[in-house]
Amino acid sequence: MNKLKYFTASWCGPCKFFKPVINELISEGADIEILDIDENQTLAREYQIMGVPTLVYERNGEVYARNTGLTPKSDIKEMLDAKF
Repeated sequence: MNKLKYFTASWCGPCKFFKPVINELISEGADIEILDIDENQTLAREYQIMGVPTLVYERNGEVYARNTGLTPKSDIKEMLDAKF
């Protein structure tokens, strides 16, 4: 199953704008983990997060894609539905 790690920050303007899209995807059943980079600094370093919002797509624990910045909901759904 594909998962999404959503790296965000409370002080990030674009993240605040993007939050409703992420919440909508979660309500539709998407497996999304929301991670504040200030509260999860070690994980943010491990994933080499250089800016927020950043989306990290995983399958079986392996990263297969990532996006930094605002991403259309349809693109996120497509990436989460990707078959390998």
